[in-house]
Amino acid sequence: MTFLNKALPRRTVLRGIGAAVALPVLDAMHPAFVLRGSARAKPVHRFQAFYVPNGMAMPYWTPKEEGPKFGLSPILEPLGDYRDQMIVLSGLNASWNYIHAGASGSFLTGTTRGGRSEIEILADVSMDQLLARHFANETQVPSLELSLDPPNNAGACTGNLSCVYTHTLSWRSPTQPLPTEWNPRAVFETLFGDSGTTNRKARQARLLQHKSLLDSVGDKLASLRRELGPRDRVKVDEYTESLRDVERRIQKAEEQSDLELPTLEQPQGAPPDFEDHLELMFDLQVLAMQSDLTRVISFMIGKEQSARPYPQIGVPEAHHPLSHHNDVPKWVEHMSKINRYHTGLFARYLAKLRATQDGDGSLLDNMTILYGSGLSNSTRHSGRNLPLMLMGGGAGRLPSGRHLKYTEEPSMANLLVTLMDKLDVPVDHVGGSSGALSIDTLTGLL
Repeated sequence: MTFLNKALPRRTVLRGIGAAVALPVLDAMHPAFVLRGSARAKPVHRFQAFYVPNGMAMPYWTPKEEGPKFGLSPILEPLGDYRDQMIVLSGLNASWNYIHAGASGSFLTGTTRGGRSEIEILADVSMDQLLARHFANETQVPSLELSLDPPNNAGACTGNLSCVYTHTLSWRSPTQPLPTEWNPRAVFETLFGDSGTTNRKARQARLLQHKSLLDSVGDKLASLRRELGPRDRVKVDEYTESLRDVERRIQKAEEQSDLELPTLEQPQGAPPDFEDHLELMFDLQVLAMQSDLTRVISFMIGKEQSARPYPQIGVPEAHHPLSHHNDVPKWVEHMSKINRYHTGLFARYLAKLRATQDGDGSLLDNMTILYGSGLSNSTRHSGRNLPLMLMGGGAGRLPSGRHLKYTEEPSMANLLVTLMDKLDVPVDHVGGSSGALSIDTLTGLL
């Protein structure tokens, strides 16, 4: 038995000039006199939505077998190392099926309706924001809303409806969509602070100094390390090295961006290369979860109607036009390459989460990640039989490694209610849900 003589507050930060460096979750943050080896603090359960746009090549997504002995489909094959923490869900329908607006607009809100023009904005409070309200007193950042595409919150993007429906998953209220952030520098400063001013000259001066925010808290960090046990020192070292690496890469991206776009009013922190940009956003999300700055993230790898091509995988066609493949086998197969590429990238993120210690397990063990799209067959803008998957250990609440198929075609909004319950924030409804999914249909989730 080992007894701690003191406990650090869970929200401990080291403050420097214009910066507040949150620490990862340490053993020393558990209450004093915790009995090691027999009584452990309850793991923190975190939630993330990981959204892929423009539907799915469904013949390449859906496993043929049901239950625990399901085989991985071509699109799911890159996730083979995480099969034991995967629940593939088939047969759920979108609650609002209105081309691309309803796809992302209802994904976390469960709304059954939207506005009727580009200036009428209406949905429901999204699941992630219900969680954010609950965790607001326990984390410094209630939630992060992230994307790889710049937001467009004006004009019509799909049908005659506002672009907000296709550019975010998160709604604070039925009339308040939350914009996504795509600039890694802005995300970094949301988490760790900045120079204290938005003045361009001040930011440029800081950039030229080549000074990490960790330098401003170096003495405090060194003093803290001397008071920690060996395991906590390893955690702090790994965390700070990751933090320094992310800051260095953002700085490099800004330098490159400034060189390539000399007329740009303010350097942007997004690398021009898609995968470099994505890796930065992945690492920022891991840092945010590892430091317990937030427990709720929504992330869009692309907005609905994204026209991004993928020549690096042999698909030069723009994503959105390709998704309207008219069921031509050649083009469906091309679409599946994009879908498989996305799951391969997702697997890289999962590897980072699995490699990050969290209590007695990993971040992945203590997360529930909802992966998927708000469309299935995008040629028809179909909201039936959505491609959905739960990933992660769910802090011990998700009996994974299964393919579950629904025959009653329930609304995806019912899944959101079930997930809220598994995250210990039970609600009566989310959007237009009719209740939680039946225990007879989703065995073990209730």
